[in-house]
This record gives sequence, structure tokens and C-alpha cells, in this order.
Amino acid sequence: MPTDSPGSSPTTPAPQPWYRGVTRYEWLVLAIASAGWVFDAFEGQLFNITRGQLLADILGKDATPEAIRQWGDVFLGVFLVGGTLGGILFGWLGDRWGRQPTMIVTILMYSVFSGLTYFATDLFQVGVLRFLVAMGVGGEWAVAAALVAEVFPRHARAHASGIFHGTSIIGTWLAALTGIAVGEQWRYAYVIGVIPALLILWVRATIKEPDSWQQAKQRAQSGEGVQLGSFRDLLLHAPWGKRALLGMLLAAVGMGSFWGVTVAGQDLAREMLLREGTAPLVAAEKAKFAYGFIQSIGGGIGMLAFGPICVRLGRRRTFMLMQGAALVIVPATCFLPTSYVGLLLLLPAYGFCTLSIHAGFAIYFPELFPHHLRSTGTGFCFNGGRLLASVMLVFSGWLKAQPGMALPTAISILSLVFLAGIAIVWFLPETKDQPLPE
Repeated sequence: MPTDSPGSSPTTPAPQPWYRGVTRYEWLVLAIASAGWVFDAFEGQLFNITRGQLLADILGKDATPEAIRQWGDVFLGVFLVGGTLGGILFGWLGDRWGRQPTMIVTILMYSVFSGLTYFATDLFQVGVLRFLVAMGVGGEWAVAAALVAEVFPRHARAHASGIFHGTSIIGTWLAALTGIAVGEQWRYAYVIGVIPALLILWVRATIKEPDSWQQAKQRAQSGEGVQLGSFRDLLLHAPWGKRALLGMLLAAVGMGSFWGVTVAGQDLAREMLLREGTAPLVAAEKAKFAYGFIQSIGGGIGMLAFGPICVRLGRRRTFMLMQGAALVIVPATCFLPTSYVGLLLLLPAYGFCTLSIHAGFAIYFPELFPHHLRSTGTGFCFNGGRLLASVMLVFSGWLKAQPGMALPTAISILSLVFLAGIAIVWFLPETKDQPLPE
């Protein structure tokens, strides 16, 4: 057996896989949090998949293409507002009540109100139900992201949080498959949306409150000056206020670029097919395939890759790298392909670069805040950014509708928002290899 020679440095031990030493309970937490987020994404995408037929039935004789498009945008705005309020409210309750009961309430909320959409007969009912579903959707993410970060050991935290967020792509696929399965019978899709309520039994039987939260609760009860879920502490005390506001702006870049740039991959594919002489209905179906499967595969891989990359490079560098890559790949995808097949070759990279940073939010935001503010701060950043992104949504629609504005040019202009994302990250702290703030 070889030995080190006198005076030589000790042999460096081989790095261990990140999953080495992860306990069965920690895997269960990841599985439950991911399942909640999968169905979270499923409920969010279900309306996008079914809204054409839903609105056609609800509007009846007034169901013109313009009216369907208008009300679809209105309900998207309602969903953004509901997600923002739910994320902030339930993020706060996640610190006040605890992670387990808040997860139960949010999952029950988005499941039951999605199921009640089966009975909707007018626009007001649809709007109220979409708002309530969105509140549950926004709240579940904040609590689950905080829970995963607190339960996993430091060496595995980034990988686990990246996997947690990356599983959202499964929810998108499930929503697409559900929409295909029910066809014009859109009401049955919302009956299927009740299934996530069964997760409550698993959450109730398995999840226990993290030790870090229980210790924070004890400190709060003993009068040590710590208040669970205090927005005053979050926004007015350094350094949490600065981190909360900058985190919200970073999330706004991610959400805004999603609605203005990422989802536009479907529009690029449809325009390419129409230029090639494809019939409009066929072009629409092929464009859904290009976006919903080809591009989303790249997006899913990007979200899963963010964790391992940020373990090596750090959180800030990885955010900068991915957004810098997006600044290159977006105009390349917009202008280089000359055929539908050529576009399909670039769309996975388009999805990878534009969507990967969303997994970074699940990794990074919980690491910015102490135990008594973690769920509140995480929810504030992610869902406050959701509301700010509505400005990007309005601007995107206005820009693409300008006379003479080509779609590739508009998308490339919108992608410049990633420059703002790079600048924002510059002022945030690096949390790589750091313990969670106390």
C-alpha cells in the first residue's frame, strides 16, 4: 500500500457524493415538498391548457377569439395577484404557525378550489376560483422551499433545493397530458385537480417541524427580541430588508422574462411553421409540442443543473452565468434558425438558459434569511417578484403589438431584462458553504 513520502502533504480525500449521509427522513421531505410543487405547477398550468374551451363555454354567444384572449389575460392577471398575496400571507404563516400546518392549508386550498371550477358557470366564479387557487399555489412554494433548506445538511442543500424546484416541469407535463385526455370536456380536468388533496395525509403523517424553527419559536416565546414572521424585522432591519427587496427584484426578472421571453418559444415555432406554409391549426399543435416538450426538456435540465453548478461556482456567479448565457442564446434562437427543425435544435438551450434561474430562487432565497423570517422572506421575494413581473407582462404585450415589430426583435429586446438581473445579483451576498443565518 503506497504511503506519503516524508515531508509530503497528506493525500486529499476524494470528494463525497452530495447525497452521501442524507437520511431517509430527509429524502421523504424532499419527495413530499416536490410532490406539492409538482401539483402546484399542475394547477397553475391547467387553466392555460383548458382556457380556450372553458372560456368558449362560459362566454357562450359572446365567445369571439378576441373576447377569449382578453378574458384569458384578465384571469392570468388575477392569478398573478392571487399568487402574490398567497405567497406573502402563507409565507408569513409558515413562520408563525410552522411549516407543516401551513403546507396542509395551502395544498388543501389549491386542490379544493381547483375542483370547484368544475361547477363554474360565469366569469365571476372563474375569477374568484382562480384567485383562491393562486393563493394556495403561491403559499405552498414559499413554505416548501424553506422546509427543504432547513432539513437538508449544508453540503446537500443546494442540490436538494434545485431538485425540488426542477420537478415543476413534471406538473407542466401532467397538465398538458390532462388537457389532451379530457379534450373538450374541460370540467373533468378540474376534477382531476382535486387529487393533490390526498397529499395532506402524507404531510400530516410524515412532516415534523425543523429543529431550527422550533428553536426560533422558543426564543420568541422567551422574550429574546425575536418575532416569528415579523414584516417589521424583515423590511426595516439590516441586512434583511436589503436582501428582501433585492431578492424581490431578482425574482421579478425571472418571472418577467418567463412571461415575456420563455413562453414566447411557442410563438417563435408557430411563426416559423406558418412561414413554411403549414396550416394554422397544424402549426398551433406543432408549436405546443415544440414549447411544451422540446423546450421544456431543456428548461427542466437547466433547473436541475443549477444546483450542482452553484455548488462549484457559488450562487451569485451561477445567476450571472445563466443570465449572461440567456443574453446570447435568446437572439441566437430568434434569428439563426431557417426552418422548424433548426428551431427545434436550439429550443432546448433556449429553455435551459432562460428557465434555470428559477431553481436558483428555491436554493438562494431561503439562505438569505434567519430561521424566524425564512418562510416570510422567501415568500416575499418570490411572490413580490411575481407581482412586479405583471409590468413586464403588460409591456411585452404592448411591444409585440407595435406596427412593424417583428416577433424575434421584440423577444430579443425583452431579453435585455437579464442585464438587470446580473446587476441585481452584484449587490447580494454569496451564501455558498455558509450556514443558514440564525
